[in-house]
Amino acid sequence: MGFLVGVLLAVIYGGGAWKFWKGFRRTNFDPSLGNRIVLASLWPILLIANKSYRQNFQKALKG
Repeated sequence: MGFLVGVLLAVIYGGGAWKFWKGFRRTNFDPSLGNRIVLASLWPILLIANKSYRQNFQKALKG
């Protein structure tokens, strides 16, 4: 059971990072590769902690 939860969380994390990466051009963030990597990899933490990131994350997912 724990294994399935881990797999599910990994799929959700990977899916969120992928969707954000693909829609990054719709955000207001600086388009540098380093910035893109950091923001895509830290999306769960930033989504909870930062209102501006939440708004940009939603922009990235639309489309």
